[in-house]
Amino acid sequence: MQTEKNILAYLALVVVCVVWGTTYFALRVGVETFPPFLFSAIRQVLAGGILLIVLQFSGKLKIDRSLLFKQFILGILLIALGNGTVGWSERYIPSGLAALIVSILPVYIVAINYFSGIDKRKPNKYIVSGLILGSAGIVLIFKDNLKDFANPNYLIGMLVAFGACLSWATGSVYTKHKVPKGNVMTNAALQMLFGGIFLFVMSLLMDDYSELKTINTETIWALGYLVIIGSVLAYPCYVYALEKLPIGIVSLYAYINPFIALILGYVLLNETITEVTVLALGCVLSAIYFINLGYKAKEVEPGLHSYKK
Repeated sequence: MQTEKNILAYLALVVVCVVWGTTYFALRVGVETFPPFLFSAIRQVLAGGILLIVLQFSGKLKIDRSLLFKQFILGILLIALGNGTVGWSERYIPSGLAALIVSILPVYIVAINYFSGIDKRKPNKYIVSGLILGSAGIVLIFKDNLKDFANPNYLIGMLVAFGACLSWATGSVYTKHKVPKGNVMTNAALQMLFGGIFLFVMSLLMDDYSELKTINTETIWALGYLVIIGSVLAYPCYVYALEKLPIGIVSLYAYINPFIALILGYVLLNETITEVTVLALGCVLSAIYFINLGYKAKEVEPGLHSYKK
């Protein structure tokens, strides 16, 4: 039974790896002609609402009132600040670059686990190697775009993307270690709903609603895709994988997403892929190899508890 659950968890992770690689492209299309926070708010509230309705009619809706506040916190960290602000950043940076920045997620997770005291063991040589390679990838990303730093909006877009990744990493660690296992679908629905509501507040404070006059067909299709495929399908898969697998393994998706995002951005949005961009991607892919090798080494260290939850 445990093996079967692991297989399902890995299949869920595959869905996340593939689907979320396409969402950077869809998000970029959506926010081009639509207020970005409002766009993400509508997406998440619709997705959370649809999922709750489906669960209610299927008799599988199980809300643990004692965990509602924690689901609200996760909605803010993962959905609003983690996902919603990436949409805003894509107003000013290419979707492929946003995916590369977010691919540093495993580095954040290692750092948060260690400095928060959740994992008190010092990172081993493999994890340290992964952190160095991941950091090198960030440096290369900056080097490839130095000329764009003259544009203040571009710089802000990059910083916001890094902040969004940090928020997502914090929410993921919080989910893994501080939230009891429960009904995956209900938890995912509540997080999307709460996060979407918070995004509406952010929209009121930061969006320009005059842009609503320029809504086009592509925006509507992008919204529909993100609601059904990016959220209703993929987000519960992420929550399920995070519950069943080590967080270091789950974070693997962040390194696969850029492949898909870069290809889609290049083919469909005429975004540039340079040699430095490819080298940066190589660094982060090498980083994930060493980081996960380091986690596996930790799991077999004598006298120590497994990192797995």
